[in-house]
Amino acid sequence: MKEGLSYIGFLAPLANLDIVRAMAERRITAFSMEYVPRITRAQSMDALSSMATVAGYKAVLIAAERMGKMFPLLMTAAGTVPAATVLILGAGVAGLQAIATAKRLGAKVEAFDPRPAVKEQVKSVGASFVEMEISENVETVGGYAKEQSEAFLQKEREVIGARLPKVNALITTAQVFGKRAPVLITEQMVKMMQPGSVIVDLAAEQGGNCELTVPGKEIQKYGVTVIGAVNLPATTPVDASQMYSRNLLNLFRHLFPTPDAIPHPADEIVKGACIVRDGEVLNETVRASLQQGGVK
Repeated sequence: MKEGLSYIGFLAPLANLDIVRAMAERRITAFSMEYVPRITRAQSMDALSSMATVAGYKAVLIAAERMGKMFPLLMTAAGTVPAATVLILGAGVAGLQAIATAKRLGAKVEAFDPRPAVKEQVKSVGASFVEMEISENVETVGGYAKEQSEAFLQKEREVIGARLPKVNALITTAQVFGKRAPVLITEQMVKMMQPGSVIVDLAAEQGGNCELTVPGKEIQKYGVTVIGAVNLPATTPVDASQMYSRNLLNLFRHLFPTPDAIPHPADEIVKGACIVRDGEVLNETVRASLQQGGVK
């Protein structure tokens, strides 16, 4: 890496603090796609949402392949085959795409999310909404889920657990930006599921929503298959690459509208996405993580 260069792409700065430190030392200006703010004028640059769309779609296909029954309701000469029941945890971009995909395949789809505001979105793509009483603020100003107390998580587990005996496929998408994913499915809860059921955990890289999840591995326990899904967009490279390249291009055009342009530090998109500039780590969370590790 040479001094004076700019980097734009997925950086995962909290997981790559050594790289962030090296960029600061070499005065490389770095923009992280994960930190593009969720505002209207930045939607075309939102690579996280693009990749979540692919992951939500692919998670359902994986569940359909591994599951012990078919998704749709079928009327056959041998009798009626009931539709599979699919439960989606989290109604963000990945969750909504998983709902839509499972519905297209003919499943009976339910979705759980502690944010009441997403109820209409869930219903608009064909799922029934599993509700719970809300006692905490569950969303940041930027539209991300907030870290919740253990008491609140236990209430969530109770609501989810009541649905599990009838669930054939469970897709988990709950994540807290920059933190470990909340455990919503304990080992005891897995025991409640039917033999032949499948869990596809899209939060595996952040620790997993299921207590039994092993990132990048597929395990079986109590007759249930638990899949620690990692980098699913890479399994659909054509569309994932096209979407990501458009996100990159749109951000680049915003940062450098002319050949001699310099990204304005006061711009909301620049301020959110820029992690390192002029030898300084600008993002407060990343800077704090470096300091906690003894880095000056």
